[in-house]
Amino acid sequence: MSDAFQKMFQQMMEQGQEMARSINPALENFKGFDFAKMWPTMSKDMMEMWFGNTFNREGLDAKTRLLLTIAGLTVLGAQAEAQMKIAIRHAVEAGATQREIAETIYQMSMFGGLPAMTKALEIAQSVFDEAGKNETGDNA
Repeated sequence: MSDAFQKMFQQMMEQGQEMARSINPALENFKGFDFAKMWPTMSKDMMEMWFGNTFNREGLDAKTRLLLTIAGLTVLGAQAEAQMKIAIRHAVEAGATQREIAETIYQMSMFGGLPAMTKALEIAQSVFDEAGKNETGDNA
């Protein structure tokens, strides 16, 4: 790794850590448990501002980026359950439908295999169920 690249990478890491602290000060002492409670769902406008317009002004919107994130997490075997739940919640907030999320996961069965797809769909369904309960006031 060249010195210039290492310096740039370090700056990116510091910026990411600062952004995490500004979103949720509890991340300062993050221990790695119950990640979903530590990271609130961002609004669609906030996601577009940071992920859609800031990092790639003329590229992918936040919804597409989040669907790609779900695809990548699925191919990894859906082993990062907390991160998958967060990505799904954020994708919904960014305008993705349940069908679009499910189709993204289905498509990844070709690359990650059926067990990975099945696990990802189970995680997605739990997020959808939780959102449905919160909307009806059952578990708010």
